[in-house]
Order: sequence, then C-alpha cells, then structure tokens
Amino acid sequence: MHKTKRLLAIEKIISEGSISSQEDLLKKLKGKEIACTQATLSRNLRQLGVSRIARGNGSYVYSLPDSNRPLIESAGKINLVNVITDIVEAKGLMVVKTIPGNANATAFYIDSSSRFEIAGTIAGDDTILVIPRDGISLRNLHDALEMILPGLHDHIRTRQSGAQKK
Repeated sequence: MHKTKRLLAIEKIISEGSISSQEDLLKKLKGKEIACTQATLSRNLRQLGVSRIARGNGSYVYSLPDSNRPLIESAGKINLVNVITDIVEAKGLMVVKTIPGNANATAFYIDSSSRFEIAGTIAGDDTILVIPRDGISLRNLHDALEMILPGLHDHIRTRQSGAQKK
C-alpha cells in the first residue's frame, strides 16, 4: 500500500467518524483493504498531526489539526489541482508552475495545510517555490503535496503526456 493513499484514508476515516483508539482505526483501514501495523499507524498519526480530544462523557476521539479542517471541507469547492501546470525538482527544492494569477492562492493553500514536510512556500504570479524541512526528501515532498491536493500527480502526468503528443 502506498503511504500517500494510506495517509489519505486515515484522514478520511478520522474526519468522517468518531475513532477512539488505534485498534478501531486499524479495523477501519482493514475494512478498506489497507494493511498497516500499529507502529506504522502511530508514525502516520504523528505525521498527520492527529491528536486525541476529550468528548463530554470522559472518552477520547482522534481529531485532525484545526488547520486541516477547512481544507477538507472546502476540497470539493476549490479545485486547485486544475490550475497547476507542472512540477519541477531543482536541487532538493520543488517549483510548482500554475496558470498565471493562481500561484499566491495555491501557495496559501499549501502553507495552510501545516504539513510537517513543508517549511514554507514563496509565490509569484505563476510560480511557487516549495521549500522542504531539513531531512525531507523530494519523494516525501511529493507525497505531502499529494496529501494536500489529491490527484495532483495524476493531473500532472496527464498534462505531460498530452503535451508530448502535440
């Protein structure tokens, strides 16, 4: 199972229901045919910034960081994936190209996700420089962007194959 798909599934399960233990979450993942060990799940929860919050009755449930909630809720309303035209890797950094006039909003969206892997972005009119934290590989950075903008890499591959046919 690809890590990005597992992380997306974890985010979706937590956002949809009241998961009170890692055991419950592992069962839900297994129901979606996603195999995962408890140790891997612990690392994934930490990476996603998931915390346990108290319910009124003394029990606890897992919760996504508040900064991610508006992004999940608005994912259907805003489709920033379609404004991205290319991704270029350069010396451990990533350059994201957008349709002119869309880089600032896209960079804000990326920064607002509060992904651990991303130290920050710098945006112009149609170009975003995505700066990873120390020790984060470009593969990790790609995975983080896919978490923030699901379908991004499929979109880029489709654009690139369409450009090669011309």
